[in-house]
Amino acid sequence: MQPHAGSPPQSHSRARTLFLLSLGSVGVVYGDIGTSPLYAFREALRPVAQDGVTRAEIVGLISLMIWTLTIIVTIKYVLFLLRADNHGEGGTLSLLALLMKTAGRRAPVLFFMSAVGAALFIGDAMITPALSVLSAVEGLKLVTPTLGDYVVPISVVILVMLFAVQSLGTAAVSKFFGPITAVWFVVMGLGGITHISDDLGILSAFNPYYAVAFMLNEGYVGLVVLGAVFLTVTGAEALYADLGHFGRRPIQWAWFCLVFPALTLNYLGQGALVLAHPETIGNPFFLMFPKWALLPVVILATAATIIASQAVITGAFSLTRQAIHLGFLPRMEIFHTSETQTGQIYLPGVNTVLLFGVMLLVFLFGSSEALATAYGISVTGAMVVTTVLAFEFLRARWRWTPLAAAAALTPLLLLELTFLGANLLKVHDGGYVPVTIAAAVVVLMWTWTRGTRILRDKTRRIEVPLPAFVKSVEKQSAHAPVQVTGTAIFLTSDPDFAPAALLHNIKHNHVLHEQNFILTVKTANTPRVAPAERFSVERISERFSRIEMRFGFMETQNVSQALGLMRKAGHKFDIMSTSFYLGRRKLVPDAQSGMPMWQDRLFIALANLATDPSDYFRLPTNRVVELGSHVVI
Repeated sequence: MQPHAGSPPQSHSRARTLFLLSLGSVGVVYGDIGTSPLYAFREALRPVAQDGVTRAEIVGLISLMIWTLTIIVTIKYVLFLLRADNHGEGGTLSLLALLMKTAGRRAPVLFFMSAVGAALFIGDAMITPALSVLSAVEGLKLVTPTLGDYVVPISVVILVMLFAVQSLGTAAVSKFFGPITAVWFVVMGLGGITHISDDLGILSAFNPYYAVAFMLNEGYVGLVVLGAVFLTVTGAEALYADLGHFGRRPIQWAWFCLVFPALTLNYLGQGALVLAHPETIGNPFFLMFPKWALLPVVILATAATIIASQAVITGAFSLTRQAIHLGFLPRMEIFHTSETQTGQIYLPGVNTVLLFGVMLLVFLFGSSEALATAYGISVTGAMVVTTVLAFEFLRARWRWTPLAAAAALTPLLLLELTFLGANLLKVHDGGYVPVTIAAAVVVLMWTWTRGTRILRDKTRRIEVPLPAFVKSVEKQSAHAPVQVTGTAIFLTSDPDFAPAALLHNIKHNHVLHEQNFILTVKTANTPRVAPAERFSVERISERFSRIEMRFGFMETQNVSQALGLMRKAGHKFDIMSTSFYLGRRKLVPDAQSGMPMWQDRLFIALANLATDPSDYFRLPTNRVVELGSHVVI
């Protein structure tokens, strides 16, 4: 029998694809966690350095960092959570969409937890660019102290340029993300290796005994230090959120083959350097490198921090789109920056908010040392939320008993709660920033979901059931509307009732098209919907039909494109002779709405900021008719 001729090429192709995806994940997924060595060990040393640093404290700190990476990143995210996917997609809101299928009475709690997790991620997306770029540019002070006064202006220029190019998309730039970040990890690993021999005793940090002993001996100071130690795992949520972009295996390969070894070697090297040369305690990362390499390393570090910032900005865009489709936020303008990659999107509103937030943080704090105190709460809070949702995932999806799920996750939850408590100690010293940002985002989400529910309930009380309406207009009578040629599509969120635009059209224009479609757009609890499942049509009468279009929460809700699929499936109508009717509601605040007046006004402001439905649903602009009405809420 002849050997299968296609096997070696196929095997080679799979290996090449795995390598390229792994390399890409190094740049996007691990960009944030890869910049942590710039400041994590330095900030962890600061609380214990006030009365001098002992050998046991340095070894204990490095041990804490290595085991934090091992337990939280390796075990929780790389080995466990990457398997808890929603049709290949990860992240807090993706996990929520999956759990809502069987949530039942737990739905409000899950909804609130996910809103908190999403809000904390937005806070992280503001702090990460400011902290990472500041910490990298501060390396210039070691090249020449005269540049110290220019750290903030240079950082501002870099950040403004970063946000300015977002509208161009990351397709071209992202090709360089992986290789540059891979070089960064190699340089960090080599920097660590060259200094481990300064004091080989640092290798005892692999023993978790020293981490435990440090915490027991340091008391309150040890708890404060934990807040800085957690900086080593910033960006770990990106592992889960970016699952759909690269897949589980490439992300795992990148972690075990490059990222984890490089981080571990670098932290060991920093620890050995400080043990042998205590005078380097002020900035151990950059002082690991010889003077001739300092400027290239600063430039490489700056490039790495820009890439890390790009990763969280892109993550904020993706998360916001998911939040919009799941009903957490009003519609916003979403632009696709790639013809082939649906995940590459640009939201100008979110980009503007992030830019102003990052600029405010840079000017408010002025240095990475000051800003580091504000970091950690958003990261630890988001991780706690993910762990709680993971418990529900084990119970509802993998059918574990509550006892087994609790036994598996309780130790991890207790550890993360300890880290969260340590970071909460810094609330008065800058930690209020992520708390304030997250609280503001949660209030916005809560207001929007509550307001839309009240509005839906209020309009439903005055709406006419669709079957009764169709029956009444189909009757031949002197008051029957005049039939005109063509097709009319009426968009509505509730297909059981006659859309307001349809009622207004008959009331004011006294006409009815020969074909009328009541269109409802639904967001599925899956990332994407197959074209065969994109729409369903229900015939109500000779002139009326109901259409339900389904899109995944990661997809653009392009109605025009879906109507093209309907034509191919045999539903005959000409889109250029079709009119799209939208109901335009002017909301008026009402003290009896069920919400406080401030929340009423906030909801109306959010509704006014929402993108026009014709743009959001990609309707032909010259075929849209809007009919307005006043609604008291």
